[in-house]
Amino acid sequence: MQEPSDAVTDAWVRLIRAEREVVGQIEAELKGAGFPCLSWYDVLRHLKRQPDGRSSPKEIEEALLFEQYNLSRLLDRMETDGLVRRIPYPGDKRRQLVEITEEGRELQRRMWGVYGPAINRFVGCKLTEAEAEQLASLLLKLMQSRKD
Repeated sequence: MQEPSDAVTDAWVRLIRAEREVVGQIEAELKGAGFPCLSWYDVLRHLKRQPDGRSSPKEIEEALLFEQYNLSRLLDRMETDGLVRRIPYPGDKRRQLVEITEEGRELQRRMWGVYGPAINRFVGCKLTEAEAEQLASLLLKLMQSRKD
């Protein structure tokens, strides 16, 4: 097996460090504004984008790359806070759907008011539009490689 080149290793390390730094900064902004962490936003956004505001836990797992045990605990907390509710899956009482509530929709909207500007401050202001497009394209290429 061939070792990665220095350039590939540097790209890997910088990718991980950049992700940690930017996510950490954005998480701090959300926390400072009194909001929950990004994973809550991600679940709410995923549900809000579904035509009926519903998704199975498995679909959420796959869309957001959560581990099942982490997602179950997260959904428990979100349900306790009234942001989502679990409802029976039509035709299969052993399964459930997760549905976003009006409170969840409102929280997602308010969080975006902090999250969107933070993305711009920590990413958008540091890249030209062409660089952002190039980075998005390169990251998509990396994401597609996992399916090969």
